[in-house]
Amino acid sequence: MKARTHEFAVGVIHFVRTIPDRTDTRRPKDQLVGAALGLDGNWRAACRARTHKEFTGKLGVVAEEADEAEEWLDVISDARLSEGDELTRLQRESKELRAIFTKASRTASDNERADQERRKGGKAGRRKGQNDGRRNGIREERGRGDQ
Repeated sequence: MKARTHEFAVGVIHFVRTIPDRTDTRRPKDQLVGAALGLDGNWRAACRARTHKEFTGKLGVVAEEADEAEEWLDVISDARLSEGDELTRLQRESKELRAIFTKASRTASDNERADQERRKGGKAGRRKGQNDGRRNGIREERGRGDQ
């Protein structure tokens, strides 16, 4: 994925060079490049995350940047600031990246939440020295005639 996000960012930079430099094109071009570079840079940062929580947070940013890149490519297309095969390719790639990172972000968030619940559940209601009916880590069965 690092290579794919990097290729997308570089492809966007090359693509915006083909769009004429006018007052109505400057902002969309700048925003698109910013989103593509943000997607690539934040994905690299997510890969270097020190904790799962940090990874999950960065992954959310990556999904947002992918969504923003997709939007700016759609604006460029709908406003007819550019057209052609490269625009179509980048639009398709941005949609795929958005879908991938949105799903990954949701999964990472769900996993983070489940991990927090497991940690809370393992500690909740128990104090040091309490064994909640367990002896040597095995719950004793009672009430089935084995008392």
